[in-house]
Amino acid sequence: MSIEIGEKYHLYGNMLFKLCLVILANEADAEDAVQDTFLKYMRKNPEFISSEHEKAWFIRVGTNVCKDILRTRKRKATVDIDDFAELVGTQTTDPLETLETLEQILRLPTKLRTVIYLFYVEGYKVEEIAKVIRTSASAVKMRLMRGRILLKLEMEEEME
Repeated sequence: MSIEIGEKYHLYGNMLFKLCLVILANEADAEDAVQDTFLKYMRKNPEFISSEHEKAWFIRVGTNVCKDILRTRKRKATVDIDDFAELVGTQTTDPLETLETLEQILRLPTKLRTVIYLFYVEGYKVEEIAKVIRTSASAVKMRLMRGRILLKLEMEEEME
């Protein structure tokens, strides 16, 4: 079991940490969420029908752990945006992954922030996100649309 945990952590740990960091905007909380997710994996020892099913399980459980953390804390986002960019590893020229855009994404409500991250950074399709976060594809599309609108408004305000 311990060898398998190491392999699973190698496969999903970095992706899960980035997702949790986007949701929680706090490095320590993101690390805790990843650890809690892997503890749940060890306790439940679920069986999967495919690697996609397994990855979706880690994303769903990690997202739920993050939601639990958000429910219990009352403080604001504390991650420094420069540290966030370094941790997430944004070395592309994609405008979505610029430092300014990351700051704007962190200011989005959690539901919007999660789907924006999964869609643009992790490359998931709308239907896949819907399955992972257990909602309808139309709800994911609506969250993506609202997230884009809020990001556009933020960008326009900064340009003025």
